[in-house]
Amino acid sequence: MQSDRPIFVIGCPRSGTTMLQLMLHSHPRIAVPPETRFLVPGYYRRFVFGDLREQGNRRRLGRWIVSDKDTKFKELKLDGEELIENIAAGPPTLGSAMGITFRSYAEQHSKSRWGDKRPSYFHHVDLLLRLFPDAQFVHLIRDGRDCVASLKEMPWYTKDVFHAVTNWAEAIDYGRRHAKNLPADSYYELRYEDLTAYPETELGKLCDFLGEDYDPAMSEPQHVARVAIPEHKVWHQNTHGDVTTARSGSWKSRLEPWEVSVCETVLAERLTANGYELSGAPKAAKEHVEACENAASKRRWARRRKEFRDRLNRFREPSPVAAQLTTRQLGELAKV
Repeated sequence: MQSDRPIFVIGCPRSGTTMLQLMLHSHPRIAVPPETRFLVPGYYRRFVFGDLREQGNRRRLGRWIVSDKDTKFKELKLDGEELIENIAAGPPTLGSAMGITFRSYAEQHSKSRWGDKRPSYFHHVDLLLRLFPDAQFVHLIRDGRDCVASLKEMPWYTKDVFHAVTNWAEAIDYGRRHAKNLPADSYYELRYEDLTAYPETELGKLCDFLGEDYDPAMSEPQHVARVAIPEHKVWHQNTHGDVTTARSGSWKSRLEPWEVSVCETVLAERLTANGYELSGAPKAAKEHVEACENAASKRRWARRRKEFRDRLNRFREPSPVAAQLTTRQLGELAKV
């Protein structure tokens, strides 16, 4: 039986996740839409919609997905009213409503399986597993120095280099945790550098993990970029060309010497553990290392507060959360 498990692409921002999204979207069975903003916010807003065992509340949830200006629903180019009615008629859980939205996108592209891509999902794997207990996660890792160099050039990135360094460190640390705690058929890592150098080989191994047959179209993702990448995201213009290794190691000309020192001082163990050689840059200034530590501390405490509140909220769930759509999800429901 062919798999219908959801697929989530995660990783530090600017690690090549959009390219991987397009590669997966090029598969004849898999659809991965442009980034949206309703899945995680919808989870944290779930109490607003009330008990989803009531059809009216499911319709209200669907209306929020379709109409709220922050959900980016328009990127999916779906019929909003039709989706609202499908959610209202669907299973009475939050995950089901979200899953129906992505499934509708897949059906629009004549695909039978869906995925989703958002780099920051690496923070939310536990949350996503509450919604989709059978999900598979694909973590794309790229040289942290290249990620930092790329992040600081993005028009939407308003933080400094120290936050960028911390962001990559977090992605790696979360990846280690997921690799340790998740089943082998639920979590997979690959490197951007290997994917761009040997796309057929790496995508073949990825397809084995996903339970799919490799399709040659996956190695030419530029052919779907026009459809799957919104025009306003000009920072993804490289995805419209051939897969290339040209950007690997470009940090050497894009980072200042002191920035290289910060990266290699703070990230040294993580870089080498993932196969990236250090350049031998001098040790970073103490104040720069402390700036990274302060940024990491603030982010860590903010997450912990949010996680603590969510653990308390789980004791008063208004209705079931897990999706009831795929073969495995329904199989688990039958055991209850």
